[in-house]
Amino acid sequence: MTLETIEPTKRFQEFFKKEKYRQRIAQLAISGKNSLTIDFEELYGFEQALAELLLAKPEEYLQHASRGAYEQLRIEDAIYAEKTEKIIVRVVRLLGKEQLRRLGSKNMSKLVMIEGIVVRATPVRPMVQIAAFKCKRCGTMNMTDQNGQFLRAPSICMSPDCGRDGPFEFTQEESTFIDSQDLRLQEKPEDLPPGQLPRVLAVKLIGDEIVDLARPGDHVSIVGIVRAFAPSLQGMGKLRTFILQLDANSVEVLGKEPETSPPTPEEEAQIIEISKDPTVHKKIMTSIAPSIFGNEHLKEAVMYLLFGGVSRALPDVNIRGEINALIIGDPGTAKSQLLQYISRIAPRGLYTSGRGTTAAGLTAAVVREKGGSMSLEAGALVLADKGIACIDEMDKMRPEDRVAIHEAMEQHTVSVAKGGIVATLNARTAVLAAANPTLGRYEPNRTVAENISLPVTILSRFDLIFVLRDIPNKESDKKMSKHILEMHRRGISPVEAQVNAEMLRKYVSYAKNIKPELGEESLKRLSDFYLAMRSASETEGSPVAITARQLESLVRVAEARARVALRPTVTPEDAEAAISIMKRSLEEVGIDLSNFKVDIDLIMTGRPKSIRDRLGTVLSTIIEMEKVTGMVERDTLVNELETKHKIPRGEIERMLSQLLREGTIYEPREGCLKKT
Repeated sequence: MTLETIEPTKRFQEFFKKEKYRQRIAQLAISGKNSLTIDFEELYGFEQALAELLLAKPEEYLQHASRGAYEQLRIEDAIYAEKTEKIIVRVVRLLGKEQLRRLGSKNMSKLVMIEGIVVRATPVRPMVQIAAFKCKRCGTMNMTDQNGQFLRAPSICMSPDCGRDGPFEFTQEESTFIDSQDLRLQEKPEDLPPGQLPRVLAVKLIGDEIVDLARPGDHVSIVGIVRAFAPSLQGMGKLRTFILQLDANSVEVLGKEPETSPPTPEEEAQIIEISKDPTVHKKIMTSIAPSIFGNEHLKEAVMYLLFGGVSRALPDVNIRGEINALIIGDPGTAKSQLLQYISRIAPRGLYTSGRGTTAAGLTAAVVREKGGSMSLEAGALVLADKGIACIDEMDKMRPEDRVAIHEAMEQHTVSVAKGGIVATLNARTAVLAAANPTLGRYEPNRTVAENISLPVTILSRFDLIFVLRDIPNKESDKKMSKHILEMHRRGISPVEAQVNAEMLRKYVSYAKNIKPELGEESLKRLSDFYLAMRSASETEGSPVAITARQLESLVRVAEARARVALRPTVTPEDAEAAISIMKRSLEEVGIDLSNFKVDIDLIMTGRPKSIRDRLGTVLSTIIEMEKVTGMVERDTLVNELETKHKIPRGEIERMLSQLLREGTIYEPREGCLKKT
């Protein structure tokens, strides 16, 4: 050994003599592991020059660190040191992180730290470290160290008597293997410059301690050495342009929590000050998309959606805390603008638009790897885990793609069973969706299910549904035009946001740590409202006003309102506010137009109870008449319903055409009907 190699090894050993690392090294023997994690900041504090050399020549200096740790292990536990040949040193938390899109030739062979989202992970595969080749002529075992992509046989036999060039046979039993895995890392959405495609980087993980730590959808921080390898063309040799890859040294999963840097003490004081303001709800509402005029109730709903309720994991079921909201609106009511804004301000927000969105893109895609094996790639709802997914133009999505959202909205998981992969991924995402009415404008005299081409199964999963109608009104139009023209003239919003966007984002992150509980009084208010609404439905034949789903929505909204003011308990005011916004939502969509009672079946089944009852009458009449004549003449049926059941002729025709369209009845021949 030269003097230079002794020196760094000695310095590293000095570093490992610190109490903290001596304990860690002593624990290696107990846990039976052979990798030691060191904090880069501590090494930098110990000796700056050594830390800088580690960054510049990681290959060489990680070897020194490894030798230093091994020497220390021999002092701590000589018996275990005999058993393990070496200790792998893993470095975490470098002082600065490198941006994924800035990686280039200057970083080659250097140690860098990169943060991103794992979008794909291959299965863990064993990789040969030291290969044993048996010489077929003399039977000698030749051990060769392996690196690179391909298995290399020795050039000549090591036995002095033989010395021939083979043939050799690979012996698996004598070789040493280590676990390896490949990841694909993508830039975090918030680091993306606008209008750019997210870059991806291949990461190679080697070592039992770091494989299988990160799964698709996780935000990770990876420290590793930047490498470049030349792809080769068959028969042409290697290309001149190389491909960058990261050889990971350590992997840290950055918690599942949305990533914003924790607030500084000054910011924390500012956050607490805002929360103590008695008008805190109004303050935050006006700070949401200040350039968009009006729509107060909608901004209130969006505020609750941003903060969210409390998720609860019971032994048998999980109860979601995230709130889902749907905006149905006439064209030009700033739906898309609001969605874009929310996706930017949410601690982890993604925006996607209906037509260009597929089921695989939303949930998870199964991709075929180079080697022919299948692997999972996470989609938008999985990447927005613990954040908000904004889906615009939801009515333009293909029905088969829209079905994929059902499970994510209620169960908060995404299940995949494709190509031999059966998996369930987390998608604890709040969904904010926007849709246009079917006929271009919202028709107030048609039900909500007729107004939008969304299936009822999805409607019932939204906690709050709002209808934005563009009705000419002299007063509001005057204010709106002034707002818009002023904005164009001055180039800034006429309404000043009281809490700026950066602060709002930190405020939301901070508030998420508070888990408000229902107080006695607020519990009673919610219970009274629910029971009052239910009791309206007790008489036979009256519509169902509200279901347990709405009660859960009420609780979530009340918790979110308490969170906005950073309160640990839900007050009666929170409960009242939740009830009033729920009433507003139900009134906008849940009114049974024939008798103006709230009828939740509009959202749950798509038809108000009065129409369902009438359809039942029509069907039972058809069945009765079928028994007599076999087939039912249309005219006779219409007359019977008109005289006996007092249903207007126009409505009978509409119901018959609806039943025919649904396939409940059919026409065996012109003018005759029969039940299917």
